[in-house]
Amino acid sequence: MTAMNWLAIAPEILLLAMACVILLVDLFVTHPRRLPTYLLTMLSLAAVAGLHLGALDTSTANYAMQRMVVTDPMGHLLSLCATLAVMASLVYGQVYASSRDLLKGEYFTLSLFALLGISIMVIGNNFLTIYLGLELMSLSLYALVALRRDHAQSTEAAMKYFVLGALASGFLLYGLSMMYGATGSLDLGDVYKATLAGEINKQVLAFGLVFIVAGLAFKLGVVPFHMWVPDVYQGAPTAITMMVAAAPKLAAFAITIRLLVEGLINTATDWQQMLMVLAMASLALGNLAAIAQTNLKRMLAYSGIAQLGFMLLGFVPSVVAGNTVSAGNGYGSALFYLLTYVLTTLGTFGLVAFLSRPGFEAEQISDLSGLNKRSPLMAAVMAVFMFSLAGLPPTVGFYAKLAVLQSLITTNSPLHLQLAIAAVLFSLVGAYYYLRVVKVMYFDEPTDTNPVTAGSEARALLAVNALVVLGLGILPGGLMALCARAITQSLAG
Repeated sequence: MTAMNWLAIAPEILLLAMACVILLVDLFVTHPRRLPTYLLTMLSLAAVAGLHLGALDTSTANYAMQRMVVTDPMGHLLSLCATLAVMASLVYGQVYASSRDLLKGEYFTLSLFALLGISIMVIGNNFLTIYLGLELMSLSLYALVALRRDHAQSTEAAMKYFVLGALASGFLLYGLSMMYGATGSLDLGDVYKATLAGEINKQVLAFGLVFIVAGLAFKLGVVPFHMWVPDVYQGAPTAITMMVAAAPKLAAFAITIRLLVEGLINTATDWQQMLMVLAMASLALGNLAAIAQTNLKRMLAYSGIAQLGFMLLGFVPSVVAGNTVSAGNGYGSALFYLLTYVLTTLGTFGLVAFLSRPGFEAEQISDLSGLNKRSPLMAAVMAVFMFSLAGLPPTVGFYAKLAVLQSLITTNSPLHLQLAIAAVLFSLVGAYYYLRVVKVMYFDEPTDTNPVTAGSEARALLAVNALVVLGLGILPGGLMALCARAITQSLAG
């Protein structure tokens, strides 16, 4: 039994051990580009990804550590994708961070500790485990955003992120404590049984649910808990913005599934209404505010709010008379949507970092003017990412939006049909500002005539990233089936 306990959390143990080793090894590294630290970090992440990949075939949920953690297909898939996202962020950000004196040991170790927090959140089956992972991830990200200590904008972004993040963590913790008071347990399985039996204080349960949803909404960055997103995305160095914009969203999705679906599915009628409001508000404000932005990172922040609002629509299809088919379809579509969004957003911010150089941040939309004349490959790559975010075929963004809309429409509910129509209309608004970027790259005269020169690793990864976005758009079935299987097997456990 003890061996099974340790085996269940082997990737997390490896990640913790290697983060500590890299922290010590870096003290003796004198290479200006921190090459030994970088290579050791990438090897560690590759090993962790390999462990998750090998366990993806797990067909059932396995509980360990006195049911504090659960290892299931969804957990391994999300942890694998989060690990790959951190690897991609480090590759994209290496040259950028090096030219801004950010490439220190702390950059690598804090990234690993943030990933460890994400992994703990993903496997958490207990309120305490989930909150422990959340705090580890959050504190690491606050420190990463503030890593450029001599930069006023970065420091201000870190302060806003820390203050609002602490407030959201308090909301979530207060909600979890009320849930404990209502059900008498911290274990998600016991919470599910208590809510099923109905022998609980309904008022306390309702209050707790509101605070939990508010905390989750902040971590996802959806309206009205979105205030930190544009400021942090713009203020943080681009290499750090990638860290904040990608992998943590996977952790937020994981705890949303763990808390609301696995633990509180019997209160679904309450939290689905809240998520519905959050989704539509995010689609409206995110898309409309993005139109007015001239700063590319700020535009991507507002577009991210809208994208996550669209993803939340996947949580709206409900369990009807004990039938979980429509709900499972919705959660699978939401997972597919989120994975493809993270893939695309990594490439987009990677390209922003790629085009930046010492003394120049490629942050304004006008900085992309005439990019096709300077680097046709990079212009084509950015166009693919923009088309995907806008949801245009044949990119994966089109199929992701279609999957979420299909999960809404197949419930045959008039309300869900209205939500789907509204989502399509807001997506049309979103297409305007994504296509504006493509227009600037291809039809405007270049304001910067300097050739695009950056690391060959990042250039190759950007090309691969764009090809994957295209490839998954043409052949989405494999990933969609994997997401659906991960959700159904996890919920069955």
